[in-house]
Amino acid sequence: MPLPLAHAAIGLTTHELLGENQPIHSLWKKLALIGLLANLPDIDVVIGLLLQGDGSVFHRGPTHSLLFALAMGWLACRAFLWWSRTASVSVIWCASIILSHVLADALFTSAPVSFLWPFEVHWSREHCGWLDVIDSVLLGSWSDMGLIFGAGLVILFSRVLRLRVLPYLQPRPVRLTSRSGLDSKKPGP
Repeated sequence: MPLPLAHAAIGLTTHELLGENQPIHSLWKKLALIGLLANLPDIDVVIGLLLQGDGSVFHRGPTHSLLFALAMGWLACRAFLWWSRTASVSVIWCASIILSHVLADALFTSAPVSFLWPFEVHWSREHCGWLDVIDSVLLGSWSDMGLIFGAGLVILFSRVLRLRVLPYLQPRPVRLTSRSGLDSKKPGP
């Protein structure tokens, strides 16, 4: 199961693959926003811990859905506009970063997610107290090193592809010449 560091790495990879250069003026704001959005669906663990002392009681429900990603993407877009006042991020970009969490949980764990909530709901079945959550966040991230390494490789390959290969695949402007071989743009003799 991906933990916060892996979700942040997957969110950063999603940002890289989207190819959008979101106009976030400082690196720390970009990383903070990506880390926050990529881990936002797990707010249900915090809510479960605060309300019932069990982080799994609401886990993998509505916060792990497409509807949540779109709604929170819109809200995050508006909040970032208020917070930054100099730049904005798109709703689709925010929703994609949030959705990367849901897709990672669906792909890398055996438990289902409630992707189409409210039409389907899947709850986590295990008990997860405060110590379990703290232990998994602080010590369990070592098990995510494969995901983090894989995300780093995808980012590296994406950048190499963008810098080295894609410029050669772009169509080049055609230069028209006359029958005599002289450039048609140059004045004749």
